[in-house]
Amino acid sequence: MSMQVGASGDIKADINVTPLVDVMLVLLIIMMIIAPLLQKGVDVRLPIAFNTTGKPETQDQVVVGIMTDKSLWVNGVMVNRADLKTRLDSLFETKKEKLLFIKADVDTPYSAVMDAMDTLRKIGIEDVALITEKKGAGGSQGGK
Repeated sequence: MSMQVGASGDIKADINVTPLVDVMLVLLIIMMIIAPLLQKGVDVRLPIAFNTTGKPETQDQVVVGIMTDKSLWVNGVMVNRADLKTRLDSLFETKKEKLLFIKADVDTPYSAVMDAMDTLRKIGIEDVALITEKKGAGGSQGGK
């Protein structure tokens, strides 16, 4: 609040919003920088494929990550194979389309990927897409 003392001696009670706007703009810039970093998920080296299509980046997609030690991750959270059904049921309960993306490391045994796909089929998820890197993409994530 500022005071204006003049000839009349009245107090001027105006709020100075400039510092508030400055703080809010700084917070907005910080959130714009940090938000994409929080959505990274599990860090894996993706296999390279020739025939790929672009994967839509949406907030509500379900991604199952399979690491080289055969551990399963659902949207960046480690899950036991026994708890996979309950975790996926809770994620798919409000969705019309049950589309799931598998993000497996290039060094993951093929049997681990097939076991995960068999488990998904038993759960009732038929639409499964594999996330790969496009040949010659230079490290950017490609399609399914």
